[in-house]
Order: sequence, then C-alpha cells, then structure tokens
Amino acid sequence: MANTSSAKKRVRRDERRTEVNRARRGRIRTFVKRVETAIAGNDKAAAEAAFAAAEPEIMRGVTRGVLHRNTASRKVSRLAARIKSL
Repeated sequence: MANTSSAKKRVRRDERRTEVNRARRGRIRTFVKRVETAIAGNDKAAAEAAFAAAEPEIMRGVTRGVLHRNTASRKVSRLAARIKSL
C-alpha cells in the first residue's frame, strides 16, 4: 500500500487513467469488430467503409499510448490485406 501522499495521489491518478485507457481500447476493438463483421459477410463496400473509420481510431490509440505503433500498424495492414482479398 502507498505510504506517502504523492504515492497515494499516483494510485488515484493511475486508476483514472486506467479507466480512460480501457474505454479507448474498447472503442478500438468495436471499430475493428465492425470491419471483421463486414469481411465475414463478404461485403467489400461495407468493409472498406468500416476500415476507413477504424484506421484513424487505431492510430489515435498509438498517439494516446494505448497501443504500440507496430501493433497498430500490424492490425491495419492485416485488415487491409483481408479487405483486398475479398
């Protein structure tokens, strides 16, 4: 348990940031899931539209520190390849 006042404050701050990051990560997953659903339904137009919305959201996760840049790039690349193969 935190002993100093600064450590206690740090714990409180970390809890708030964790909630924000969890929400951001969930939002990214939702956007990716929309692309996945469109791909599964063999709907290329819908998949491209969903991908156009998902890509900036994934990259925003990088700038916010939720995802590593290589992870985000890998996700975007794999989604784009799957859409291209439809």
